[in-house]
Amino acid sequence: MKIMINGIHANLRFSSAHIIPSHDSCGCIHGHSYFVDVEIEGERSGKFEFVADFKDVKDSVRKICEKLDHKVLIPINNKNMEFEGLNHGKNLSLDDFKDLENLDFTIQNKNYRFPIEDCVLLPLKHTSAEELSQYFADKVYENIQNKGYDISSISLIVNEGIGQGALYKKEF
Repeated sequence: MKIMINGIHANLRFSSAHIIPSHDSCGCIHGHSYFVDVEIEGERSGKFEFVADFKDVKDSVRKICEKLDHKVLIPINNKNMEFEGLNHGKNLSLDDFKDLENLDFTIQNKNYRFPIEDCVLLPLKHTSAEELSQYFADKVYENIQNKGYDISSISLIVNEGIGQGALYKKEF
């Protein structure tokens, strides 16, 4: 059995700016009005015989969308980004950034500075739709895994606009 949630109709949306470092056309700051579609497969279970309660799934996705909305998405594990004052070449953790007021970084010969509160630091290599769809799928599973559902997979699409998105399927 499968449940499906359409992100446009369920208002699972966020608007963010990002950079795909060193990419020809996406290597400059730009943004998207994203929406997130979700499919969850599994066995019906529990008192109401749900695959998963739509409310639980939508609440989980909305929390992630709210965190990313109107922020600059920063992939802290991108090899083309050098963060000022932090070790270049090592995988960084979110803790490495905890005491910063501003985020200073360089991509090739371009220098950037953002107030840290305007950014969401993500433990990703890129902030592409592909990476974001995997990030969302992992987080949604973390949020609903202890609710007693018998889930066999989560498929999540992060759409950069109508007709353009990336699907990640996480199987269990």
